[in-house]
Amino acid sequence: MSKPRIAIDMDEVIADVVPKFLDIYQRLFGVRLQPRDYWGKKVYQIDGADQIRSFLHEKGFFLDLPVMPGSQETIRRLMEDYDVFITTAAMEFRASFEDKYDWLAQHFPFIHWKNIVFCGDKSIIQADYMIDDHAFNLRAFNGKGLLYTAPHNVHETGFTRVDNWQDISAFFEREKR
Repeated sequence: MSKPRIAIDMDEVIADVVPKFLDIYQRLFGVRLQPRDYWGKKVYQIDGADQIRSFLHEKGFFLDLPVMPGSQETIRRLMEDYDVFITTAAMEFRASFEDKYDWLAQHFPFIHWKNIVFCGDKSIIQADYMIDDHAFNLRAFNGKGLLYTAPHNVHETGFTRVDNWQDISAFFEREKR
């Protein structure tokens, strides 16, 4: 009998991209942004900062991102009862493939390569649950969507919100009952 499936996004869910954007912004503009400066949007959506998005195309951008606290332990536990897949929309950023694969191998070596899905449109993902920071991915998803809190989605109200990996762990503990 197969286990229920969980599709887990990478950027801003298990890999923390915000500190890197803040470092780039500071390097370019000489100012360290505070959360209130980018609340409700991506750092590169701040007026005049759209050039920051181009860094996503650079080889190595995704290679040294910090791991979201608690994600490794929680995913390892979830794998006991669920089939876990990392589902990352990497098609837009060609240079990200190898970086993301290597990052996952370093920080999540217990996730088999067959459980890593590089895609463009996540509506093709067939799973029971999806954890993502983008509401548009969850809107196109047929299972239960969990919105992982990120600065850009703080005003979104259409999904079950999880603020951290402790919330995710608690959610799935309730689901098992």
